[in-house]
Amino acid sequence: MANHKSSLKRIRQDKKKNLHNRYYAKTMRNAVRKLRAITDKEEALKLYPSVQKMLDKLAKINIIHKNKAANLKSSLANQINKMA
Repeated sequence: MANHKSSLKRIRQDKKKNLHNRYYAKTMRNAVRKLRAITDKEEALKLYPSVQKMLDKLAKINIIHKNKAANLKSSLANQINKMA
């Protein structure tokens, strides 16, 4: 167990940040899953900008890596373009 006041505070802060980051990462994963499950192109095109915005925001605040965000956006865009 930590002995210093500052390390105890750091542990508390880390727990809070971890919970916050897990929430947003899970929300992002669910949004991507939802978009991938859609079969209608028009509906997917409506949802894509909000998912794209979410990915950019999470990459900006380092919850996910910027390359992961770019890869997800690219694969989602390809999937939407291939829809009939």
